[in-house]
Amino acid sequence: MKGKRHKAIISIVKNHEIETQFELADYLNKHGFEVTQATVSRDIKDIGLTKIPAPNGKYIYSLLSDSRHDKGNGKHTVLKEAFVHIDKAENLIVLKTKPGMAQAAASMIDAMEDKDKLGSIAGDDTLMIICRSKIACDKIYDELLGMVN
Repeated sequence: MKGKRHKAIISIVKNHEIETQFELADYLNKHGFEVTQATVSRDIKDIGLTKIPAPNGKYIYSLLSDSRHDKGNGKHTVLKEAFVHIDKAENLIVLKTKPGMAQAAASMIDAMEDKDKLGSIAGDDTLMIICRSKIACDKIYDELLGMVN
């Protein structure tokens, strides 16, 4: 049942501008899935949905490619779409994004397997990446810069 529900969720977010978990739950309930907001919340996490800005200014759920399974195209697309500015200091990288895009960019960056990257912290339009060393920071910075250019 969970697999069918996940497929339905993917179809719904591809075909409708879904702003809230309650709205998604309503669509699912209308399609024969008896779900609560809590179930939808877990499904969103399992599927890897994130909110992105829509052309009309709303923030809607979107399925972003998982960079562990594509050949890099998903993360390149997300980072290029989100990118505003990048800078570094010692073992930290700060990536400025368009409003609402930092968490999507962080998700893609976190999915990149790299033992030199400790993790990231994302707000609305700013993402900080913590690296193990200055050398690692330089390497990751160059890799990210290559993705956005």
